[in-house]
Amino acid sequence: MNVVAFAGYSGPGKTTLVESLIAVLKLRGLRVSVVKHAHHKFDIDHPGKDTWRHRQAGAFEVVVASENRLALIREFEQPAALSVHHLIAELYEGIDWVLVEGFKSSDLLKVEVWRADAGKPARYPDDDFVVAIATDSPGQLPQTTLRPVLDLNDPDAVALWLIDNQERFVYRSEFYS
Repeated sequence: MNVVAFAGYSGPGKTTLVESLIAVLKLRGLRVSVVKHAHHKFDIDHPGKDTWRHRQAGAFEVVVASENRLALIREFEQPAALSVHHLIAELYEGIDWVLVEGFKSSDLLKVEVWRADAGKPARYPDDDFVVAIATDSPGQLPQTTLRPVLDLNDPDAVALWLIDNQERFVYRSEFYS
């Protein structure tokens, strides 16, 4: 499987780019998974539903499945600082691409998503794991770079760059154990 992270501060369009890339890669016949970091307490379950009631009763894990979907909800008794590698290990085998969003300090190769009008600093000058920059304002990058500069508004071109460079993104879990 190939793994690439999309990093940057809040607001430049990481989620929009990842969403577009999923569709583009899927149209090419590739199977795509996403690992997303949430900064705040979040819930995918709703009060009153069976799975919510099971969690409230104290279940450590609840797995719910139908013929179309499977969801695993795991409650940690103590806060757990899971790395992105722990989450990748949870994914189904046979995935072509894993698009990671929100682990900007991880040791994965990353495409930085940066917009000048977001008013946030760029990460690439100080992050050796950034291998490309996706932006809508290449002329306003705060520092010149030899890294590829991709058009943030052209997900087809970003996907083609990923596919053309996929050997760089092959995930080898033994490096992270």
